[in-house]
Amino acid sequence: MDSWDNINAVQRMQSCIEAHLHEPITLHMLAQAAGYSPWHAARVFKALTGKSPFEYIRALRLSRAAVRLRDEEVRIVDVAFDFVFDSHEGFTRAFSRQFGLTPQRYSHARPPIKLFIPNNVREIYLALQKGEYQMSEDLKTNTIFVQVVERPARKLILKRGTNARDYYAYCEEVGCEVWDVLTGLQQALYEPIGMWLPESLRSPGTSVYAQGVEMPLDYAGPIPEGFDIIDLPPCKMMIFQGQPYDDCDFEQAIGSLWQTIKNYNPEIYGFKWADEDGPRFQLEPQGYRGYIEGRPVREIKARE
Repeated sequence: MDSWDNINAVQRMQSCIEAHLHEPITLHMLAQAAGYSPWHAARVFKALTGKSPFEYIRALRLSRAAVRLRDEEVRIVDVAFDFVFDSHEGFTRAFSRQFGLTPQRYSHARPPIKLFIPNNVREIYLALQKGEYQMSEDLKTNTIFVQVVERPARKLILKRGTNARDYYAYCEEVGCEVWDVLTGLQQALYEPIGMWLPESLRSPGTSVYAQGVEMPLDYAGPIPEGFDIIDLPPCKMMIFQGQPYDDCDFEQAIGSLWQTIKNYNPEIYGFKWADEDGPRFQLEPQGYRGYIEGRPVREIKARE
């Protein structure tokens, strides 16, 4: 979890923005509120809110402006100046980019739009600490795409840890540069993966979680120093893919998909889990494609 110094600093910046929303706000003002340098204040703010300070300010001003246009009989130009936009035209462009329609059209038709409602950073982290924070409804209700694919017999180049059971512990043990090494290997069948190794593929005293890349069965190229190469038998993998998400929400996206996999019954579709057949893997979390994991399965044979 992020340090409470950073959490409280971002909370102070959020309060500063709220107090001065109808006035010009500078990064220097926010840095003073945070007690950090301007560069560090901006970095910490984005890390904890998912937006840079000025992305956050603009989204909040536009959403508050939209509420004014929805609930009051006001002139668009007055709302624009009230929320510190330099001109009617600049406000219209920004509003259209944010909501997909002009403020004039919105004030007349008042269709539903997705407003930016910022979370109180301190309250979220307090809830996370208590284990009470729940994912947003958008993430909980996302559709999950599932398919079964064939993996051929292949080799796996991997870097083992010692005790790690997840990505963060693994990075602490072996560092975060393994991915760069794997990405640079030629002849890879697929992109690098993080994986949970079954007992049959673990060496004594090594970790459950590792990172690696699958290579052709006849691969005879170089193996990076400190890495192992093992054979993987052919198997079927059930691939789970969530919907695209904002990159700042990657932990919620992962948690949502894990819950889906936990509750998923492959027998409905004629398969059963076969974790001993190969590693369960995850692809690098990238918001544009949704979070992706694969888990080994076997086809259930029909009784004769």
